[in-house]
Amino acid sequence: MDFTRIIELASYTLPAIVTGFVAYRFFELHIKNSDKKHAFLLNRDYQKQSLPIRLQAYERMTLFLERINLTKLLIRISPISPDKHDYENFVIDQIEQEFEHNLTQQIYMSEECWTIITTAKNSTIQMIRKAAMSDRVDSADKLREVILNDLLEKQSPSNAALSYIKNEVAELW
Repeated sequence: MDFTRIIELASYTLPAIVTGFVAYRFFELHIKNSDKKHAFLLNRDYQKQSLPIRLQAYERMTLFLERINLTKLLIRISPISPDKHDYENFVIDQIEQEFEHNLTQQIYMSEECWTIITTAKNSTIQMIRKAAMSDRVDSADKLREVILNDLLEKQSPSNAALSYIKNEVAELW
């Protein structure tokens, strides 16, 4: 084989190899872009369907936190007897029932948000128990009074959780 024959063969083969490589890269990029577009469209459709459900979960948990806000809770629930322990247990049972009613909402919100809501519930119950153990409390009405006076000095736990929910919902937009 002579040198001119090799150059002639290379002059035909090299452009074919380059063209093949460019075509391969073009189709590879086209397929990747197509996959990304498909994934984006699926994600957008998922967002359209899931956003209303997630917002409803946040609404329900906002309502829960408003209902367990001690100021509103103690006004809404009057003592069933003069005994402070009966009233303490009754109010705590109301909080627990409300929480159990909304338990399934946790699948629609972040783990951190759910933890904050649970912490607010537990802190509210702890405030009730702590006030009931106080020496100055001897009746259900006195328990209400002590809890409400304590709330004048500090913020209700549900208010902090409500602020977190508002921030998380704002991030959805």
